[in-house]
This record gives sequence, C-alpha cells and structure tokens, in this order.
Amino acid sequence: MARRRVVVVGAGIGGLTAGVALHRRGWDVTVCEQAAEPPVTGAGIGLAPNALRALLAVDVDVTRVTGSAVPDTMGVRRADGRWLTRTATADMAARYGRAPIAVPRPALTVALAAALPTGALRYGTAVSAVEESGGRPVVRTAAGGELPADLVVAADGIHSPLRRAYFPAHPGLRYLGETAWRALVEAPDLSVRDMSETWGRGERFGVTPLTDGRFYLYATATVPADTRSEDPRAELRRRFGAWHDPIPALLDRVDRLDVADVLRHDLHELAAPLPRLHHGRIAWLGDAAHAMAPNLGQGGCQAVEDAVILAHLLPAGESGDGPDGVPEALAAYTAARRDRTDAVRVRARRVGRLGTVRHPLVVAVRDLVLRATPARLALRGMDDLFDGFRLPDRPVK
Repeated sequence: MARRRVVVVGAGIGGLTAGVALHRRGWDVTVCEQAAEPPVTGAGIGLAPNALRALLAVDVDVTRVTGSAVPDTMGVRRADGRWLTRTATADMAARYGRAPIAVPRPALTVALAAALPTGALRYGTAVSAVEESGGRPVVRTAAGGELPADLVVAADGIHSPLRRAYFPAHPGLRYLGETAWRALVEAPDLSVRDMSETWGRGERFGVTPLTDGRFYLYATATVPADTRSEDPRAELRRRFGAWHDPIPALLDRVDRLDVADVLRHDLHELAAPLPRLHHGRIAWLGDAAHAMAPNLGQGGCQAVEDAVILAHLLPAGESGDGPDGVPEALAAYTAARRDRTDAVRVRARRVGRLGTVRHPLVVAVRDLVLRATPARLALRGMDDLFDGFRLPDRPVK
C-alpha cells in the first residue's frame, strides 16, 4: 500500500522531531535543510520534563547519545553570588518523574537524525516555495527540484519565510530589548554542580552544566537592536568579569575560544499569535509558529511538543481510498497547540522583564520577593509547563 508523503522544511530540533514522529506513524518523510551540513558548534539546549516525556512518546531516548547527568540544583542568584531562589533537581525528578537535562544542541541533532530512515534528511536543500497542485502541496527547492506531498511541516525557524508567505498581514517579530551571547566551554576543573542564572541590573548570566561535562554559558543585556562589538569575548569580560565565582573563571575559558564560537543574537518573539497553526495542508511548529523569549527554556521544548502532537493527530501513513483526514487533523492540531504555546510565549516575556529591570529600588524589591518565595511554591509554579504535555484525542473520521 502507498504511503502518505510529508516534507519537513527545516532540520532544527522541531523539524527533526516531526520527521521522526511521522516516520514512526508510517509516513514517507523528507526533511529539507538549507544548511550544507549538520551544526558542529553552537549552544546547549535544555530539555525539561515535558520535552523528555514527549520524545519518549515517539521512542526517542536522547540520553543514549547525550548522557543523562543532571546538576544538583537550579536557581537564580544575585551578581554577588547570593541565591535568590534554589531548587534541588531531585525534588523536580520526584514531582515530574524526571529532572531537566541540558545537552549540546549538535548532539541532540545527531540523536534525532539517527532515528530517521536513510536518505530522508537532505542538507543543502533550500526550499524556495510551497505551491498547490491538485489539492496537494508541492515543495519547490532553490535548485529546481519538485517534491509533491500530502503534508508540509513548516519548521523553518524564527524568520520563517513560509509564515510570511501565508500570513502576510501578521505583524511578525518584535525585538525584546535584549541581546544574547552563547558559548560552550570546557571547564572540568571547576566542579560546578549548579545550573544557575544570575540577575543584575539589566543583565543576566547563565551557567548550565551539560550532560557531556562541558558548560553552556549564556548572557543577556538590554541594548538597542543591532548593537555590535568587535570582540564579544571582551564585551562579556567587561560586563560580567566582576560577578561572582565561577563566572570569571568561566570567562577565562571563553577568552580561549575563537570569536566565531561566541554566538550573538538579538532576542525576538512573535508579536502576536498566529490566527492558526495551519493553512491548507501546511502546519507550522516551533519558532516558525510561536517564537518566544528564551527565559523559561521552553522554546525547544514546545517545538518538541508540537511535533509529537502533530504526528499523533495525523492519520497513519498508509494511504487508501476516500478522504485522508489530514485537514481535520491539522484543525485539531491548531486547537491543541495554539493557546498553550501562546500562554508560554507571554509568560516567557514576563519573566524576562523581571530579569531586565535596571532601577536599583525595583531590583531590590524584585530580589526580596524572590528570596521570600518558598521553594515548594516556586516549583509548583512550573507544573503547567513541566507536567503539561498530554496527547489529545484524535479527531473522529
């Protein structure tokens, strides 16, 4: 029996997860990625319990490739090192069934790509347009290729050309007022066992131990859009070099990196929710559908949820006579995901505002409130995120 065909545009975390999940459902999968090769450098990505649970739902255990080591605690600190809030990861594991982990993004890409069938993932294949022919989408590539499909998954990132093409009246992206730096460093001698984010006045610095023993570092500052420095390493040293240990020692490692290994991006979010997450036989997911601030560590996690739920709602890959149920499944996908992802987007922006306040009095009040919040209440406040992944009922044919 013939199989239904899906073309996934973009081989980021969401796109690869969608490819794997639909392959598990019996679809004939092609993943098109414009980059010439998989990423070999980059940043880390946090996988919260909701994302780990979603991946396991499609039989992907990333820890087999990335490792499963977790930090002892997670929390927020002041620039002098004092903890404002702190939670043991053992308590998180007890509450949610598993603790969050942070993995190198290239390692996660490898783990997901390995779960695809041979030949499904095509690097160096840019998509130029998606057109319709006979009621089905046709994906056209920049090299002149043509890929007919029963479904297209638009996982083409925060600047999604497909989103702009099919939702031209949408306001698009909004600058959040912050720029971010990211880097991976080796520092086995420091024995850092905490995942922390330090809040200053309009600046933040995050230290995340990865499952492979390295550290994912990120920092943000409130600056005008498109602000650039000649050497991001020197900029990080100037802004954060006097902050608490182990930040200065970690910056020593950053100084040893090539300039190109310190990533810098202005932070944006989608200015408003999309009216729906599908159009015809195209479905959007991840940053293409609901780009959000990174403050909750949920951008990639929500992309994973999107992909798994989309595949769950779609019919199995074996095609037959009569209507195939794809339009009904895409409507159910929008109903299942649009409100949840937009609520996470709004919450991420609000949390970011707490980290970017600059007035000394407001900073003092913020820090006091954080210190006064019991750890159990702070943990309970994550229930809707970490325990929020559910597979919805499939639409009735």
